[in-house]
Amino acid sequence: MATLIPSLNSCLGRMQAGEKRFARRLESHLEDDYLCWYEMPVGRRQRYSDFIVLHPARGLLLLEVKDWKMETIHSLDRSSVTLLTPNGLKTASNPLEQVRQCAYQLVNRLESDPQLVNPSGRYQGKLCFPYGYGVVLTQISREQFNSSGMAEVMPEHQVICRDEMMESTDPEEFQKRLWDMFNVSFARQMSLPQIDRVRWHIFPEIRIGDGQAGLFDETPADGAGGEEGNSADELIPDLIKVMDMQQEQLARSLGQGHRVIHGVAGSGKTLILGYRCLYLARLLHKPILVICFNITLAARLRGMMEAQAINDRVHVYHFHDWCGEQLKRYHVQRPAPGDRYLEELVARVIEATDKGQIPRGQYGALMIDEGHDFDADWLRLVVQMVDPDEGSLLLLYDDAQSIYKKNRALDFSLSSVGIQARGRTTILKLNYRNTNEILDFAYRFAKHYLNPTDSDEDHVPLVEPQAAGRHGPPPYLKLCSSLDEEIRYIAHTLSRLNREGVLWRDMAVTCHSRNLAKQLTKGLGASGIPVDSLVESVEKKAFDPARDSVKVMTMHSSKGLEFPVVVIPGIGGLPGQYDDPASDAKLLYVAMTRSTDKLLLTASQESEFVKQLIGNQSR
Repeated sequence: MATLIPSLNSCLGRMQAGEKRFARRLESHLEDDYLCWYEMPVGRRQRYSDFIVLHPARGLLLLEVKDWKMETIHSLDRSSVTLLTPNGLKTASNPLEQVRQCAYQLVNRLESDPQLVNPSGRYQGKLCFPYGYGVVLTQISREQFNSSGMAEVMPEHQVICRDEMMESTDPEEFQKRLWDMFNVSFARQMSLPQIDRVRWHIFPEIRIGDGQAGLFDETPADGAGGEEGNSADELIPDLIKVMDMQQEQLARSLGQGHRVIHGVAGSGKTLILGYRCLYLARLLHKPILVICFNITLAARLRGMMEAQAINDRVHVYHFHDWCGEQLKRYHVQRPAPGDRYLEELVARVIEATDKGQIPRGQYGALMIDEGHDFDADWLRLVVQMVDPDEGSLLLLYDDAQSIYKKNRALDFSLSSVGIQARGRTTILKLNYRNTNEILDFAYRFAKHYLNPTDSDEDHVPLVEPQAAGRHGPPPYLKLCSSLDEEIRYIAHTLSRLNREGVLWRDMAVTCHSRNLAKQLTKGLGASGIPVDSLVESVEKKAFDPARDSVKVMTMHSSKGLEFPVVVIPGIGGLPGQYDDPASDAKLLYVAMTRSTDKLLLTASQESEFVKQLIGNQSR
């Protein structure tokens, strides 16, 4: 079965009858190595081809689908068609000419990429894979097509007719009709990197930028790949990153209603959230609320939305900041400062909402990142803020990263807090962030404290991560005689990496306590290393991923972030003073899985964690 993006069920509501039947034939009559996209933008004029089909051996095919009947066609020539409609005669482009123009716009874009063209020979500079285009006439038989003279303006081999796309049609005959639309065939197959590069060019919104600087990789603000995509000045990187097929299909297929994505660390949950915001920002009249618990993550998400110029429609908040903003906006008195200030702040918002002082339904959509850190009352409160008529809610969740609670995260049903997502829960198991070595090291340590359980989807189980297959150096645990020696060793290592070409901004130090983070900030700064501290609230809110400095933060603040190089000092101080090894193990697991390439841990004391990590390192 071919992969259709978006999923068929999610786009049936906007398909014409003939498009639905043709989409079902693509799914049922093509093998699983076919990729098919429905109604995606191509080129600078936002033109659409109804379907784009890609096959590694066959190439790229663009198709336009028409539900015309013979009696509605008044006249047809090579450039236009005149149709009889209830409102009189209407002239439109000949669909074959329309899809031809789309195909040439797309080919021009793809030929700007040196890795997608022949480097030499007779076809130097031309695509290294075939392309074609055609028309599907869902209400006209082949006999009608031939007898009407339509073949004079629409070549027979570039048209599929009604009787050639029936459920009973032989799959081989159906595929032959598709590939007869190509003028040439090549002996070699497209590689997976080439397929990803084609996706990178056609669909800029699925691009993944490097580091924390942005959500997508320099895409146009409208996310549709406009004129910038054909610019000769566009920088096409040698290495590209795009969503994988499951991520893209999920991102494009999220419909209305409540949805839950339960994904392991590094599985692309935040990327899907960003795509969803980009998509809904164009459709909804009310603003979108993105909310999380981590102040630093909120700053990062806010920067993503600003980079896409949708921050006026997408409002990003740390949960307690959002509570404070609600009280301010609706003139409800804040609680007095004190030890219980945050608890009383939330309670006051809940009370004001119940009384009608703070209105419900303020937002067209709600996105909750790191939902495992939310209490039941918090979720119950924010769920009420979604307009029931638009009703789009997305909860992102990973129980293994629940580090703010001593008990198991989400020890309540989602339905009990108003999230109705039965049948609309997706699990992402593949970790793309970490190398196999880092993920294996981290999970072998943490699995002694994490307890994967079976559960119904209303409670969402803990999921064991699976590595995506990227390799790198093994994590290294350095044993030192004192904290001062740890700091000196870390400073020496980071300076060496910088001399070898690693940018300061690609390095982070995550600490188990604020005091330790402050000591590292001071020690690294004294060694001449540019450092940004992300310990105090004001520092977290000002987090600038693009600033070329080493980021020093607590492990809690590292949630949702990633860096090529991560250093974790003071392992000998874990488990901590509260006699809760499971929570500290989760905390350390989160910190270790922030690293995409290199992971260094240091310790100057003996502890249970140090012994386990030494054992892992020796394997």
